[in-house]
Amino acid sequence: MPTLPFTQVDAFTVGGAALTGNPAAVMPLEGDWFDDATLLAIAVENNLSETAFTLPCADDDADYDLRWFTPGCEVAMCGHATLASAHVLIGEADRIRFRTRKAGIITVTRDGNRLVLDMPFATASKDPRAAQALAAVGSGGEAHFYAGVEPIVIIPLADEAAVRACTPDFGVLKTVEALVIVTAPGNRTDFASRVFAGAYGIDEDPVTGAAHMGLAPYWADRLGKQRMSAHQASTRGGDLSCAITGDRLHLGGEARTVIRGKFSF
Repeated sequence: MPTLPFTQVDAFTVGGAALTGNPAAVMPLEGDWFDDATLLAIAVENNLSETAFTLPCADDDADYDLRWFTPGCEVAMCGHATLASAHVLIGEADRIRFRTRKAGIITVTRDGNRLVLDMPFATASKDPRAAQALAAVGSGGEAHFYAGVEPIVIIPLADEAAVRACTPDFGVLKTVEALVIVTAPGNRTDFASRVFAGAYGIDEDPVTGAAHMGLAPYWADRLGKQRMSAHQASTRGGDLSCAITGDRLHLGGEARTVIRGKFSF
């Protein structure tokens, strides 16, 4: 019977508090990957928005190879499960490097109580999914498409209260193959958001690092600043820091371990 170490981590928490942020399972592997069907089945069993699987690198390109699975599919990028993986594996080091299949090398460094991900960001583009998402949200405003490792649609609303009150058509959102985001200036942060990922098997994601690959450049242009604070206004809630440096996004947040154990199957 295979047995794997299992750690559940709340990532991008509010002030480091448990039971906030976005839970992710971190499951280090040794030797080789399980087949994709088994990895997906484990993610289904965990029933979290993401399960991260890591494997020590056989070369010097990075410290670990990293893959992420929702209960519905493998994804090209997941920020909160990368933060969670770093929290579990960094030990006493100042940094850790993950090699991913589509997002390249993601380096995570310490910054006080936070961990900071160095990752690519998305760029504004045109795509019919923007109109699809706008119809599902029903805001009557505008939608902006950002192309990157994951496709992103950003729908600006009037204020954080409107973001919190948004009631999209989740059935329609399942047909929009993108992260769909509603956002507005924040009450205590530069901006606030909520993220819907129906096509990935998640109606609403608690805190979404990948979404900020589009949110950060969108708000940087709108606010005229390169360093910003962000809050994802889900029921759990989560806080993030965003800094655009050249062609990279530095995305920071705090993490907290809530469960340690063994996974047997």
